[in-house]
Amino acid sequence: SQLDSGDPHWRQAADKARRIVGKDIPLLLLGESGVGKELFARAVHAVSPQANGPFVAINCAALPEHLIEAELFGYVAGAFTGAQREGNLGRLREASGGTLFLDEIGDMSLNLQTRLLRVLQERCVTPLGSGKSVAVDFALIAATHQALSKAVEQGQFRADLYYRLNGLTLKLPALRTRQDLPVLIERLLQQFSPTKPITLSHAVQCAFSYYPWPGNLRQLANVLRTAVAMLDDTEICIHWEHLPDDLNEALQTQNAGHTLAQRSQQTIQAVLAECHGNLSAAARQLGISRQTLYRKLATLPPHTPLKL
Repeated sequence: SQLDSGDPHWRQAADKARRIVGKDIPLLLLGESGVGKELFARAVHAVSPQANGPFVAINCAALPEHLIEAELFGYVAGAFTGAQREGNLGRLREASGGTLFLDEIGDMSLNLQTRLLRVLQERCVTPLGSGKSVAVDFALIAATHQALSKAVEQGQFRADLYYRLNGLTLKLPALRTRQDLPVLIERLLQQFSPTKPITLSHAVQCAFSYYPWPGNLRQLANVLRTAVAMLDDTEICIHWEHLPDDLNEALQTQNAGHTLAQRSQQTIQAVLAECHGNLSAAARQLGISRQTLYRKLATLPPHTPLKL
């Protein structure tokens, strides 16, 4: 499935989500910005009984406060100055028969939280300028990078809305903790270059595996999309020169750190082998104390064979 790329945490979240599909249980997705919350929500929609219905995504943080009500609830003709002559259905009614995805729900104002709660409780929407309510029926998925439970404690988020959204809460893993980076890279490269197979050079692949990816999947996708665009027609391998300058700098700095550490470890191993594993003799030759040598040995990766 689109959701299974080999990472156990991601797979576990997908398995749990599948169990509530079609059971009228709202899903709340937590995770850092860019981890793929909308991607996850779309995949859940695709395996739901509403798969043939609409998937309506609303970014609550990106909508201007004065427009958000009209955008969500719709309006009748002439409801306010500047309104479309024929009125507007509103995103909540558009989602009827499908899935409503409320992204960055933590950024919604308290006033709108109250109105949204009413819609979720009564399952109907009253468009602006109308006295009549219209029934709606959709699967609900909300997402945020904020700690909603803390926002509730601080009075910034309605507790009753939080419990209404919080049917099943899933925390999606940050990219730096995932074990499926090579698979994700391969899939993205396929997506950005469907006709020509593109790979990463070994050095770039290595550097990517150490990099913490603060912008998560979104950052990785942007980097690869740009790198593919930088390739000449004859090139099929992404090297340093195809990467954005800021990332290049971060990777090279990180690489220098790793290279120094690796050289230091290689020197220690070579001297230990020369001294047939005699730690005192090796420490003397390296010009460091026995304690320092012990400390350095402790920092070797767990599966490093000591050449004694």
